[in-house]
Amino acid sequence: MDGKNLFETQTTYRLIRLEYGLGLVIAAAFFFANIGEVRWIPAIALFVYIDLIGYIPGAIAYHRSTTKRIHRGYYVAYNVMHSLATQTLVVLAWIWLWGPEWALLVIPIHLFGDRALFGNFLKPFALDFEPVAHPAYSRFTDQFAATPATPATHPEPAGGVTTAAGQPQGS
Repeated sequence: MDGKNLFETQTTYRLIRLEYGLGLVIAAAFFFANIGEVRWIPAIALFVYIDLIGYIPGAIAYHRSTTKRIHRGYYVAYNVMHSLATQTLVVLAWIWLWGPEWALLVIPIHLFGDRALFGNFLKPFALDFEPVAHPAYSRFTDQFAATPATPATHPEPAGGVTTAAGQPQGS
């Protein structure tokens, strides 16, 4: 993906999930290495509150809806609660108010786990709240898979010879 092509291939999607998986392993290793010092009430509360606010209300609304279209507020709640930026602010506020503690590691464990294990990232308004392949995306991926590896926007010059600067020879 880049700024002009806002999609992932199966390979890049798996690589991104792998990166989050590494973060999950590191956070979990620190958590379990210090498990004797973890305060369990804050750990459980910090782990669960993300989904209690950000996922469960939207999931209930989605599954109750006959059209599967739900209010955008559910998407906003999910995205705010599952944002690394938001949760970093929560961790910093917690540290400022009560000091650092190992229980705070459940926040990256939750977020990295969602991304690495379940493949869940932020939710765009145009898609169903729960994972369902969008017909337009399915058509796009079929067409993308059928296109040649060389992008049509950058055809090779006649003869295929270019200079070190990438310009056709003789330009």
